[in-house]
Amino acid sequence: MTAIPAPNPASPHQLSNTQENLRQYFAAQIQQLPPERSPRPSMARTVIRQDSNQTSSKSTRRTNIDTPTNSEPENAVPYVDDRTNDWVRKTGALVRSNTDAGPAMNHLLVTEKPENTQESWELRHGYDELYNSAGYLAQLSANYFMYYTEKRHETGGKPRQVDPHDNTSEWRMRDRLKTVSAALVMCLNLGVDPPDVVKTNPTARMECWIDPAATVPNNVKTMEQIGKKLQEQYEGLSIRVRYKQYLDPSVEETKKYCVNLRRNAKDERILYHYNGHGVPQPTPSGEIWVFNRHYTQYIPVSLYDLQQWLGAPSLFVFDCSGAGNIIANFDIFKEKHEKEIAEAKNNNPDLQQSSYGDNIQLAACGRNELLPTSPSLPADLFTCCLTTPIDVSLQFFLLKHELDVPVYKKDLKKIPGRLAERRSPLGELNWIFTAVTDTIAWNCLPRATFKRLFRQDLMVAALFRNFLLAERIMRANGCSPCSVPGLPETHNHSLWEAWDLTIEGVLKQLPAMLEAEEGGPPYEYQHSDFFTEQLSAFETYLSQGAPSQQAPSQLPVLLQVLLSQVHRLRALILLSRFLDMGAWAVELALTIGIFPYVLKLLQSAAFELKPVMIFIWARILAVDGAVQADLIKDNGYQYFLNILNPATTLPVPNASEHRAMSAFVLSMFCRHFSQGQMVCLSAELIETCTGHLQDTENPLLRQWSCLLISMLWVDYPEAKWVGIRSQAHQKLCEMALDPVPEVRAAALHALTNFLGIPDLTPQVKDYEESVACTVIIMTNDSNSMVRRELLVFFSTFVKRYQNKFLVAAFEQLLEEQRHLNEDDTSANSNPQRGTLSRRPSRLSTDTSADEAGTRKVSKGSVQGTMWLHILLLSIDPHPEVAQDAMTIVDYVHLKLLESPLGPRAQPLMNEIGRLSRKAEAAAARAQPPSRPPSVAPNARRTPGSSSPAPSNLRQNESYLSMGMRRTASMAAVLKNLTFGSSASVPASPMPPPREPGQARRKRVPDEWSKPPDVYDATSKPSTYVKAKVPKSKGFVETDPSAPPSIPLKSTFFEWSIEVFGPHMSNIRLLTLSNQYFGEPQMRPNEPDEPGSGDYNRKLFRRARNEKVLTCTQPLKNIAGSSKWDQPCAFFNNGTQPTKMCLHQFEDHLAIADDRDSICIWDWSKSTRLNRFSNGNPTRSRINEVRFINEDDQALLLTGSSDGIVKIFRNYEQEKNIELVTGFRALTDLVPSTKNAGLVLDWQQGQGKLLVAGDVKVIRVWNVATEICTNDIPARSSSPLTSLTTDAVAGDMIIAGYGDGAIRVFDQRLKPQLAMVKVWRKHNQWITNVHMQRGGLRELVSGCRDGEVKLWDIRHKQEVATIRA
Repeated sequence: MTAIPAPNPASPHQLSNTQENLRQYFAAQIQQLPPERSPRPSMARTVIRQDSNQTSSKSTRRTNIDTPTNSEPENAVPYVDDRTNDWVRKTGALVRSNTDAGPAMNHLLVTEKPENTQESWELRHGYDELYNSAGYLAQLSANYFMYYTEKRHETGGKPRQVDPHDNTSEWRMRDRLKTVSAALVMCLNLGVDPPDVVKTNPTARMECWIDPAATVPNNVKTMEQIGKKLQEQYEGLSIRVRYKQYLDPSVEETKKYCVNLRRNAKDERILYHYNGHGVPQPTPSGEIWVFNRHYTQYIPVSLYDLQQWLGAPSLFVFDCSGAGNIIANFDIFKEKHEKEIAEAKNNNPDLQQSSYGDNIQLAACGRNELLPTSPSLPADLFTCCLTTPIDVSLQFFLLKHELDVPVYKKDLKKIPGRLAERRSPLGELNWIFTAVTDTIAWNCLPRATFKRLFRQDLMVAALFRNFLLAERIMRANGCSPCSVPGLPETHNHSLWEAWDLTIEGVLKQLPAMLEAEEGGPPYEYQHSDFFTEQLSAFETYLSQGAPSQQAPSQLPVLLQVLLSQVHRLRALILLSRFLDMGAWAVELALTIGIFPYVLKLLQSAAFELKPVMIFIWARILAVDGAVQADLIKDNGYQYFLNILNPATTLPVPNASEHRAMSAFVLSMFCRHFSQGQMVCLSAELIETCTGHLQDTENPLLRQWSCLLISMLWVDYPEAKWVGIRSQAHQKLCEMALDPVPEVRAAALHALTNFLGIPDLTPQVKDYEESVACTVIIMTNDSNSMVRRELLVFFSTFVKRYQNKFLVAAFEQLLEEQRHLNEDDTSANSNPQRGTLSRRPSRLSTDTSADEAGTRKVSKGSVQGTMWLHILLLSIDPHPEVAQDAMTIVDYVHLKLLESPLGPRAQPLMNEIGRLSRKAEAAAARAQPPSRPPSVAPNARRTPGSSSPAPSNLRQNESYLSMGMRRTASMAAVLKNLTFGSSASVPASPMPPPREPGQARRKRVPDEWSKPPDVYDATSKPSTYVKAKVPKSKGFVETDPSAPPSIPLKSTFFEWSIEVFGPHMSNIRLLTLSNQYFGEPQMRPNEPDEPGSGDYNRKLFRRARNEKVLTCTQPLKNIAGSSKWDQPCAFFNNGTQPTKMCLHQFEDHLAIADDRDSICIWDWSKSTRLNRFSNGNPTRSRINEVRFINEDDQALLLTGSSDGIVKIFRNYEQEKNIELVTGFRALTDLVPSTKNAGLVLDWQQGQGKLLVAGDVKVIRVWNVATEICTNDIPARSSSPLTSLTTDAVAGDMIIAGYGDGAIRVFDQRLKPQLAMVKVWRKHNQWITNVHMQRGGLRELVSGCRDGEVKLWDIRHKQEVATIRA
């Protein structure tokens, strides 16, 4: 049972003298102290920033108020309590939470300063001057860093799963068609009215804007003029189509030209325009009418015959009354054709038949409707709408509206300019009309229909664009145009009002323009503000954040604006902001047709467009990389090669970020594209990339420079030789210690692709082995993504030098057998000796083997060393790393059995398996009831599992099958790499050397220097229930039945495509570091976006933290003088608790037991939230449990006696808990019967993890860079039992030792000189040393005999001693 006591207020006179001493030394009456120092690291981390208007209040709040100063701050108010008098300061709202900086209760504030404030309150250790520095405190107030919250931790370093049904390249329209031929059929029969049509008087007479009655009475010439005019109108839509006029054709001619059209067009589209104003209406069955040879009869043509003659694909335009009959019956005859084709194929499978499926129809009116006959309109109003939309729109507007200036119908033809000149009045009208109709279609049509009708064929797009106008005008005149495929009603769309407004603006200026052309006063045309207003509307849409990923209605307008140099820069900037919304926005932009425009702009030399063009192309390639062939056209890739060159200047202050994007674009260009590799390859490019590796300010540029080199080297030996001549491989090796994990992984990615030059000459072998020697040190990298990439390199190297690795593996098996035999013999001769007495090193110089004449061939070779590191990684604490490494081990062992060494290797493996099972069984029988010391596991630990290998394996079980579960030699390597070689450890403990001038210490019993819990009983294996081991995000176990295969496949490049830049507010000031590139860049992160769910939750947590501090800080005054005898919670942990840790703000209590389980409790409710396993190997335990990032969303950090550190996310949720990272923080552990295991201290402000224990050093890990930055010699042969640091400055390290010594280290000094003080006042094992975060920064130490001492690091003697 575990209880959490609550303080009981008691008056001071009730306390004993010991309690008074405790209060004097341990309960300082301080309300506020500065927070932990948060220096800016060398790379990007998650930062909680404060508003500028809060900085001053925060800085004031954190100023130390316990040290006497000459002057008090202006806003200081005294605080009066019945026990002490202290100064506190008012706090601003929602400042960063900190346990040492809580505001006082408002009802306790007074306005006068007490007289006795100049007491001898003084911060210990000389910190007062530093903590009273206004500049230093302002720096502390500016930022608060969170750790292990980067994308590499949130995603597990793996790319998102690609949806197999998601095809982002559909925008390209692979089945793009074009209309190549057109038949213009005119059945007018001028002078003769059809029998079924009764025309009004007056009536509409104009055909193609030609009035037959106003021309010469020769009907033949009039028909030719009308036909020629119709062809001219269609040529205005597409001049590349071959047009053929058929004027009043007969049925024989109709069949002939239709068949010829299909023969010539082959599989392309045919346009069939039918004007039936001089023949009867189509029949109810859809038949159209033509003439007989002598023009004495009307001959019907069946739709069945017309479809058979023209085939598909075809585009039909029917301009006649009752045209809806044709549309209604068209599909009936099409289905009949398809049925006949199916029957014919059943009879003759080799029969080739035409297709009738892809047909598009446009009809002027419905089934029972007549065409308009108003004399103010042309008779072929539908055709005019389709071919001359501007003329029809002007006339329609003039008929419907009255202007305050005199504009006549005849003046409409005199509008200055041409349709192709966008800056002229007529060209601007056409330009705006295209934007309006495209936008209406984009907003009203389904995406698939829009792409088919408006992006597949230029002729189809032009006709359907104008069909939208025809629907508006025809409906205003009593007709309902119809089409196949059908379109929704668009005649009442709001953009038609904008179109009318544009026409009105032009017509109002028309009289002045015409007067100027006739010699009147000059007039400057005032351009329409349509595009400016639409861009403003689009900007408003962007400012709203695209709710629900709703497509913007102005996107087609933006496309048209790119054609104008006046608005181009603004349009590109808005486009880039839209693309920044995410992959869905990029896909929408590509669907609308943005790609040809941005491709063409690569030929522009405009200096100001370069930054935004780089950004747009980076976004496009991040979503769809299948545009590489387009970049080769017109040498578009040169645009980015020039920008990558440092000699190129850019109109932005941060050119390196844009060069990083250029490197990204070129990397995507070269990826899986040999032509791209060939055109980019040059020594200059390689040297440019290696030069960018020296850019210390921008890690993104270094990362993508590495990846660009990597993409150049993939399966391209010529590029590798260019790199060798430029020494690129050597410069990449220098990135092994880069402070940014992504850069280290990118360098490994490039070096992996460097391997594999086909001609393996001695020179190539030397190059590759030198690279391998350099990267082996990255085995100790604490970032799991880097270690996984290292294993990809190892697997490629193993595959290339497979025979040498087979020898190394075989020799390792021989060595393992020899050591197991020695241990077995030793155990039989001395059963009490145990496993700790085994000490010939398995990775030592192996002199005994040399003396026996069995010198190892792989000794000292790169392959032998790499094999040992692969074995070590096969039991890595991160499950994915261990799984990948085990794949390599299994592959090598499998190939070893298949090699000529197989007959010798198989018995060897079986013998090792037998000896291993025997040793495990003996260890289980001889296990004492006390807690075992922290020794290396000799059983295989499956990735992500904590269960030891079973000891009851069948005798005939092969070594290979056991190797799959990581036993034998892998465990041996772990023992020696982790716990060191006994060759370097004395056989018997030697007393540590005395300090100069130090007197000989008295001899103490050996039990005094052992851990105080060494004799505690442990949980019996039979009663201990294993908990679930949390996996890393996205972890998938490999199929054990599948044969292992190497080389491993890297996913780092795919992940890097997504990881490419933070959020920015201005496209001209792109400042990038590692965040999702596939996610927004120019708007705040979701947690920083006001109003978002994450932001509100963060706001709640900060307010909650402030409330907790407000309520709990005054309790410091009574905590030291009260009895802690009122329990507030009881709960049964189920196992023996050994370590406990309370969350600062949440009601969470983490309890580690004597094995490897951790329980998370809500102590306020006495309920268990979660229980999980830390995944410890056999005979190791959890030494440390800490919460990190407690001011926001905390993570749980654990340290184990085998030197492993793990960090968990969602630790309180059973279903969602994840392993964020795990790494071996300590290596070379010294075996001993007196083990401290692993001790650590966490510095939130500094972002440092200090670890020590059964090693000879204090190791400092920078968690932001995830590399070890310092190894400080421990200066003692005794185990280091406890660590503490000043939580604010973090420079001083105080360490307690098993022999009772306490040493003080200063991180600012060189490691060899870092120890600045040593105290030897304790005689027994130091159980804990702790420097108080608040109060006077008291440094307290306690040893096993109950002696507690208070220290000041400036003094040689203790300040006080208390017998507990």
